[in-house]
Amino acid sequence: QVQLVESGGGLVQPGGSLRLSCAASGSIFRVVSMAWYRQAPGKQRELVASITSGGSTTYADSVKGRFTISRTNAKNTVYLQMNSLKPEDTAVYYCYTIVGDGFGSTRGYWGQGTQVTVSS
Repeated sequence: QVQLVESGGGLVQPGGSLRLSCAASGSIFRVVSMAWYRQAPGKQRELVASITSGGSTTYADSVKGRFTISRTNAKNTVYLQMNSLKPEDTAVYYCYTIVGDGFGSTRGYWGQGTQVTVSS
C-alpha cells in the first residue's frame, strides 16, 4: 500500500499564494508520476498539474503562469506553488501518484485532499 499525506491548504485572499505538499510513502518501487487535481463544489474533479519522474510537466490552461509543480524524487514528494490565486481556484486539492511495483504493473493512489479557499 501507498500513503499520501498532503499539507499546505488554507484560506488566502485573492492575489495571495499558497504552497501545497504531498509526500508518498509505503510500498513504492518507483514513482512514475505525481499530480494535483482539484474539485470545486458541484464540479467534476479536474487535473491541475502533473510531473513525471523525468521532470516533464503539464498544466491546466486556467493555472498556466500562476502555478508551478515540482518534486523531490529522493523523498517522493510533490509540491504545488500557487501564486496570484483567484476565487475560482477555491476547491479541494487532491494529490495523485502512479507507482510501479517492480514487476511491470502500475497503480494509482489518491490523497485525502486539502481545502484551498480564496476569498476576501
